[in-house]
Amino acid sequence: MTIFKDLNLAQPILRAVLDEGYDTPTPIQAKSIPPMLEGHDIMGVAQTGTGKTAAFSLPLLDRLARDTRKPQSRKPRALILAPTRELAGQIGDSIRTYSRHMHITSTVVFGGASIRPQIKGLARGVHVLVATPGRLLDLMNQRHVQLDAVEIFVLDEADRMLDMGFIPDVKKIAAALPQQRQTAMFSATMPKTVQGLASGLLVDPVKVEVAPAATTAEKVDQRVLFVAKDKKRALLSELMTNKDIERVLIFTRTKHGADRVSKHLHQAGIRSDAIHGNKAQAARQRALKSFKNGNIRALVATDIAARGIDVDGVTHVINFELPNDPDSYVHRIGRTARAGATGIAISFCDLEERAHLRDIEKTIRQSVQVDADHSFHNEEIANDPGPAKRAPNHKKRQGQRRRKNQRYGKRIAA
Repeated sequence: MTIFKDLNLAQPILRAVLDEGYDTPTPIQAKSIPPMLEGHDIMGVAQTGTGKTAAFSLPLLDRLARDTRKPQSRKPRALILAPTRELAGQIGDSIRTYSRHMHITSTVVFGGASIRPQIKGLARGVHVLVATPGRLLDLMNQRHVQLDAVEIFVLDEADRMLDMGFIPDVKKIAAALPQQRQTAMFSATMPKTVQGLASGLLVDPVKVEVAPAATTAEKVDQRVLFVAKDKKRALLSELMTNKDIERVLIFTRTKHGADRVSKHLHQAGIRSDAIHGNKAQAARQRALKSFKNGNIRALVATDIAARGIDVDGVTHVINFELPNDPDSYVHRIGRTARAGATGIAISFCDLEERAHLRDIEKTIRQSVQVDADHSFHNEEIANDPGPAKRAPNHKKRQGQRRRKNQRYGKRIAA
């Protein structure tokens, strides 16, 4: 078994890792760190919760530890791109944690926060810059940052970059980087667009994959509860009486839906908050901090806002609404069962969401276990054959009604 001491990391980094209580790397770390230390480009395919932040942060810091040149003003030596503010913040925290015994400076820049402190931080010079694409482009256009000194470039969550429409921005940023650099790219899934991006950014990369793309974490116990749409809030209240649901992340499709669910939980006496794109950055950070500290039991989130939530001890994920995209389901349930722990993912499914469930089951290549042991189980939804099989019967009934009404001189719309 590989241990961190075997990976030949610089001593200050190894000391910080051991300070955190880690002695054995996760599979993605064990596979990524050695080739990155050798200077290879990396294409990493790994689900959330597999430890990929350390997989690129540790070798990045190792490179800086062995070449102690000070960074120039506005010219970072390493760049990490992340799709959301929350993920950028999490990565920034990890960089600071693992570099605590080194003379390494870093900063995080993202939208939704004042740009002035970010400009000042870059002017002082930083070794590592963690950024979201939009804010980085703003700073580049205003000449507050130049990327011609970047030695190592990391693109995290490439598939989410695609989902959020950031690929053109990523290409603009990549065009400003030196040709001679090391690049690492990580993604939970590998659609063709991401593969095309990788071919343009990476040179003879080492591909590391710890699980097939778009499969679910093996340690997540997945269940589906069939329920009418107007009974979902009542079902949620019933579930939350279970004390085993200690720390739960609840997903909705929309921002307003997240606010409504959070308000409902408050009215039921359950400490909760919502996190989504309409919330100010300070409010999002407060909600996330309260969730991490255990001050609130439930955090209600949309898919985009939840990207980057890296909280240990999430016992349950509840899909209050199933996502349209099966890959989003994979990302959602990956928020539990992290760092080797087990977890439970519960999905509410109404009649309109039956097709989404079928797509999810095809993607994860398994059936989700049905849990009918609740007060709001709807047998009609559970037995629904789906629109394709429903249509012929519907047309037959419509034809019978048309003939019947014609006998009485009535007309029915087709």
